Amino acid sequence: MKITHNIHAPLLRNKVKVVVVGAGGTGSALMPRLMQLHFAMKELGHPGGLHVTLYDDDIVSKANIGRQCFFPQDVGQYKSMLIVNRLNQCWGTDWEAVPKKVKKSDKINADIIIGCVDSRKGRAAIMGCVSSYHCYYIDSGNNENSGQVVIGELINQPRKAIRLPTVADLFPDMVDASLDAKDDRPSCSVAEALAKQSLVINNTMANEVFNLLWMLFRNGKLTYSGKFVNLETGVSRPIALDTQVWKNLGYEAPQPESATEATEPVAA
Repeated sequence: MKITHNIHAPLLRNKVKVVVVGAGGTGSALMPRLMQLHFAMKELGHPGGLHVTLYDDDIVSKANIGRQCFFPQDVGQYKSMLIVNRLNQCWGTDWEAVPKKVKKSDKINADIIIGCVDSRKGRAAIMGCVSSYHCYYIDSGNNENSGQVVIGELINQPRKAIRLPTVADLFPDMVDASLDAKDDRPSCSVAEALAKQSLVINNTMANEVFNLLWMLFRNGKLTYSGKFVNLETGVSRPIALDTQVWKNLGYEAPQPESATEATEPVAA
C-alpha cells in the first residue's frame, strides 16, 4: 500500500529542535545547509525556524583539511565548536555545540535527530538516547563511493498514522555493533583518506538530507523515505513510501489506530 507521510504538525507551530550527531565529512557539510533551511523557513513564515545542537567529541586533524569543512589553522580544535561558533557569528543565531559523544544513557529531547555517523554502535546510541515522545530520526551513512539516507520516526506513544520505519527497522544490520570493523584507526594524511573515500560522497549525502528536510517543511509531506546513492555507477534509488516495499525489506508496518489528520506546509 502506497502512502503519503504528513509532517508531524507541531513542527509547523514551534521552533524545531534539531540534533546533529557527527561533525565529520557529512556533518560538517550539512550544518551550513541547515542554516540555509532555517533562514528559508523563517522567510516563508515559519514561526521559529530551527535550533540546532551539534554533538561531536573529535578534534580537527591534518587529514581532515580539504576533505571536510575545516581550515589549516583549525587543527587541534573541537570540530563541533568550530562549526557552530562560525555559523552563529555569521548568522546571529544561538545554535549549540556539545563536544562529546552521544551515548545510549543520554536523554536527548529533539524534534529531529540526524545521525552523520558510519558506525553501527553510533546508530544504536542515537536510537537509545531520544527521550521525546515523537522524533524524526534521519540516518546518513556512506562508504567509499556510495551511501544511504533514511528518515524514520521514533515514537513513544500511539499515533494515528503509519509510522515511518527507521534505518533499524528496514536494515537491522546497520545498528548491530558486533558487525563494526575492528580497524577504525583514523587516516594520517589527506591522500590516505581520499584513497579510502570519494571527495564528493559526503557533500552528496548532506544534500540528500537537506532535500528531505526541505520537502518536509516546504510541502508539509514526503513522498519517499530515503535514498541509496552510488556515485561510481551514477545510480540513485529512492525508498518508496509503500508498505509492500517495506515488507520486502523485512519490516511489517503496524496498522494505525485511525486515519491521520492532514497538515499544512510551512508556506503556500
